[in-house]
Amino acid sequence: QVQLVESGGGLVQPGGSLRLSCAASGFSITFYVMSWYRQAPGKERELVAALTNTDGSTNYAESVKGRFTISRDNVKNTVYLQMNNLKPEDTALYYCNADRKLLPRRNHWGQGTQVTVSS
Repeated sequence: QVQLVESGGGLVQPGGSLRLSCAASGFSITFYVMSWYRQAPGKERELVAALTNTDGSTNYAESVKGRFTISRDNVKNTVYLQMNNLKPEDTALYYCNADRKLLPRRNHWGQGTQVTVSS
């Protein structure tokens, strides 16, 4: 079965760090753009970070630039999001996304992992 399973979320104090993992199964992430999204209560889902499968270019939301880093390990078929200097505003449900650009287009979502930043 095609699955994306996020892990690594939890409760952390402001200024702390977390490393989220997204393990893919049933398909290879090699040919997919991998992204992390987040959604806080009462807010729309927003793109946090994206990583291409071609030249390795990245795209970050302005609010997390310099604090978050997205990476992938094609051998382990896993994507990561290193989050440093966390702020209360980072509190949200974080989702992993895989998007295949080749035809036929394919898109997969994980179930999400909760990140709560509070003192």
